[in-house]
Amino acid sequence: MKDFHQIIRCPLITEKSTTQKDNSNQVTFEVHRAANKIEIRDAVEKLFKVKVVGVHTMQMEGKKKRLGRSVGKKPDWKKAIVTLKSGEKIDFFEGV
Repeated sequence: MKDFHQIIRCPLITEKSTTQKDNSNQVTFEVHRAANKIEIRDAVEKLFKVKVVGVHTMQMEGKKKRLGRSVGKKPDWKKAIVTLKSGEKIDFFEGV
């Protein structure tokens, strides 16, 4: 898996991730399920031009959804919390 745009799917912008970004200099991403920590680190460093100190990954289970009698399930996904070097930052909404 070499394409960095396939590894990093999208940033997760939640209240908790915003607090982590401000306090601990950590950024949260949704990543490809087959990507490992080394590939995630390389992708973030190349795409955003920052220095990564550490990467924590976790497998997230998709939520069960129900519509009438039908029961379905959203797909499972992988989340990565990337710790940046002090002084580095990634702004997703710079102009806003």
